[in-house]
Amino acid sequence: MQDEVLATVQASSARRWAGVGMLTSIGALVIYVALASPPELAWQLFLYVVGGVAFWLAHRMWHATNDRIELTRLELRTGSGRVIARVADIEAIDRGVFAFKPSNGFLVRTGTKGANSWAPGLWWRLGHRVGVGGVTAAAETKFMSEMLSAMLAERAGL
Repeated sequence: MQDEVLATVQASSARRWAGVGMLTSIGALVIYVALASPPELAWQLFLYVVGGVAFWLAHRMWHATNDRIELTRLELRTGSGRVIARVADIEAIDRGVFAFKPSNGFLVRTGTKGANSWAPGLWWRLGHRVGVGGVTAAAETKFMSEMLSAMLAERAGL
Protein backbone atom coordinates (compact mmCIF):
# COMPACT_ATOMS: atom_id res chain seq x y z
CA MET A 1 0.00 0.00 0.00
CA GLN A 2 2.93 2.34 0.70
CA ASP A 3 4.26 1.79 -2.83
CA GLU A 4 0.97 2.71 -4.55
CA VAL A 5 1.46 5.50 -7.10
CA LEU A 6 -0.71 8.46 -6.07
CA ALA A 7 0.20 10.87 -8.87
CA THR A 8 2.22 10.77 -12.07
CA VAL A 9 3.84 13.54 -14.10
CA GLN A 10 5.25 12.95 -17.54
CA ALA A 11 6.22 15.04 -20.52
CA SER A 12 3.43 15.71 -22.96
CA SER A 13 4.32 14.57 -26.46
CA ALA A 14 3.80 17.96 -28.12
CA ARG A 15 5.90 19.82 -25.52
CA ARG A 16 8.60 17.16 -25.70
CA TRP A 17 8.90 17.50 -29.46
CA ALA A 18 8.76 21.31 -29.25
CA GLY A 19 11.50 21.50 -26.61
CA VAL A 20 13.83 19.11 -28.38
CA GLY A 21 13.04 20.75 -31.73
CA MET A 22 13.87 24.21 -30.43
CA LEU A 23 17.18 23.10 -28.95
CA THR A 24 18.08 21.25 -32.15
CA SER A 25 17.15 24.31 -34.24
CA ILE A 26 19.32 26.57 -32.08
CA GLY A 27 22.24 24.17 -32.44
CA ALA A 28 21.81 23.97 -36.21
CA LEU A 29 21.46 27.74 -36.63
CA VAL A 30 24.51 28.54 -34.50
CA ILE A 31 26.67 26.04 -36.39
CA TYR A 32 25.30 27.35 -39.70
CA VAL A 33 26.34 30.89 -38.72
CA ALA A 34 29.81 29.60 -37.81
CA LEU A 35 30.14 27.94 -41.25
CA ALA A 36 28.34 30.46 -43.49
CA SER A 37 30.03 33.65 -42.32
CA PRO A 38 33.02 32.63 -40.25
CA PRO A 39 34.09 35.28 -37.74
CA GLU A 40 37.48 35.32 -36.06
CA LEU A 41 38.74 31.88 -35.12
CA ALA A 42 38.03 32.34 -31.40
CA TRP A 43 34.40 33.34 -32.09
CA GLN A 44 33.99 30.54 -34.60
CA LEU A 45 35.15 27.99 -32.01
CA PHE A 46 32.78 29.57 -29.49
CA LEU A 47 29.87 29.16 -31.95
CA TYR A 48 30.79 25.51 -32.52
CA VAL A 49 30.83 24.89 -28.76
CA VAL A 50 27.45 26.62 -28.28
CA GLY A 51 25.97 24.60 -31.15
CA GLY A 52 27.38 21.36 -29.74
CA VAL A 53 26.02 22.13 -26.28
CA ALA A 54 22.58 22.81 -27.77
CA PHE A 55 22.64 19.42 -29.54
CA TRP A 56 23.83 17.73 -26.32
CA LEU A 57 20.99 19.36 -24.37
CA ALA A 58 18.46 18.24 -26.98
CA HIS A 59 19.79 14.69 -26.68
CA ARG A 60 19.62 14.80 -22.87
CA MET A 61 16.09 16.24 -22.94
CA TRP A 62 14.89 13.56 -25.37
CA HIS A 63 16.09 10.76 -23.10
CA ALA A 64 15.08 12.43 -19.82
CA THR A 65 11.53 13.16 -20.95
CA ASN A 66 11.05 9.52 -21.90
CA ASP A 67 10.75 8.87 -18.14
CA ARG A 68 8.09 10.06 -15.69
CA ILE A 69 7.84 11.18 -12.06
CA GLU A 70 5.76 9.21 -9.58
CA LEU A 71 4.53 10.18 -6.14
CA THR A 72 3.96 7.47 -3.53
CA ARG A 73 3.29 7.79 0.20
CA LEU A 74 7.02 7.36 0.84
CA GLU A 75 8.86 9.07 -1.99
CA LEU A 76 8.96 11.20 -5.09
CA ARG A 77 10.73 9.07 -7.69
CA THR A 78 11.24 8.57 -11.38
CA GLY A 79 9.48 5.81 -13.27
CA SER A 80 12.80 4.01 -13.53
CA GLY A 81 13.03 3.89 -9.71
CA ARG A 82 15.46 6.72 -8.93
CA VAL A 83 14.45 8.46 -5.69
CA ILE A 84 14.24 12.23 -6.13
CA ALA A 85 13.13 13.01 -2.56
CA ARG A 86 11.58 11.18 0.36
CA VAL A 87 8.20 12.53 1.44
CA ALA A 88 9.28 12.46 5.09
CA ASP A 89 12.15 14.80 4.18
CA ILE A 90 10.00 17.38 2.36
CA GLU A 91 9.58 20.58 4.37
CA ALA A 92 7.68 22.87 2.00
CA ILE A 93 6.21 23.20 -1.48
CA ASP A 94 6.30 26.45 -3.44
CA ARG A 95 4.02 26.97 -6.43
CA GLY A 96 4.10 30.76 -6.37
CA VAL A 97 4.52 32.98 -9.40
CA PHE A 98 7.88 34.27 -8.20
CA ALA A 99 9.29 30.89 -7.13
CA PHE A 100 12.44 29.69 -8.87
CA LYS A 101 10.67 26.70 -10.39
CA PRO A 102 10.39 25.01 -13.78
CA SER A 103 7.68 25.97 -16.24
CA ASN A 104 4.31 24.40 -15.36
CA GLY A 105 5.85 23.03 -12.19
CA PHE A 106 6.56 23.47 -8.52
CA LEU A 107 9.48 23.67 -6.11
CA VAL A 108 10.06 21.34 -3.16
CA ARG A 109 12.35 22.17 -0.24
CA THR A 110 13.84 19.22 1.61
CA GLY A 111 15.44 18.95 5.03
CA THR A 112 18.57 17.17 3.84
CA LYS A 113 20.83 18.14 1.02
CA GLY A 114 20.85 15.76 -1.92
CA ALA A 115 23.19 15.24 -4.82
CA ASN A 116 22.80 17.77 -7.60
CA SER A 117 21.16 16.21 -10.64
CA TRP A 118 19.13 17.22 -13.66
CA ALA A 119 16.72 15.60 -16.08
CA PRO A 120 16.13 18.43 -18.61
CA GLY A 121 12.46 19.14 -19.13
CA LEU A 122 11.32 16.97 -16.23
CA TRP A 123 13.04 17.74 -12.90
CA TRP A 124 16.23 19.05 -11.27
CA ARG A 125 17.80 19.01 -7.83
CA LEU A 126 20.18 21.59 -6.35
CA GLY A 127 21.01 20.95 -2.72
CA HIS A 128 17.83 21.31 -0.66
CA ARG A 129 15.65 22.31 -3.61
CA VAL A 130 13.89 20.07 -6.13
CA GLY A 131 12.14 21.53 -9.16
CA VAL A 132 9.48 19.43 -10.88
CA GLY A 133 8.11 20.46 -14.26
CA GLY A 134 9.30 21.76 -17.60
CA VAL A 135 7.76 20.15 -20.66
CA THR A 136 5.10 18.57 -18.47
CA ALA A 137 1.36 19.18 -18.45
CA ALA A 138 0.32 21.85 -15.96
CA ALA A 139 -2.67 19.82 -14.75
CA GLU A 140 -0.49 16.85 -13.80
CA THR A 141 2.07 18.91 -11.89
CA LYS A 142 -0.68 20.88 -10.13
CA PHE A 143 -2.36 17.64 -9.03
CA MET A 144 0.95 16.23 -7.78
CA SER A 145 1.75 19.41 -5.83
CA GLU A 146 -1.75 19.38 -4.31
CA MET A 147 -1.28 15.75 -3.25
CA LEU A 148 2.09 16.61 -1.69
CA SER A 149 0.55 19.60 0.11
CA ALA A 150 -2.22 17.38 1.48
CA MET A 151 0.32 14.82 2.65
CA LEU A 152 2.36 17.55 4.40
CA ALA A 153 -0.78 18.96 6.04
CA GLU A 154 -1.75 15.45 7.19
CA ARG A 155 1.73 14.94 8.63
CA ALA A 156 1.54 18.29 10.45
CA GLY A 157 -1.81 17.25 11.91
CA LEU A 158 -3.91 19.93 10.22
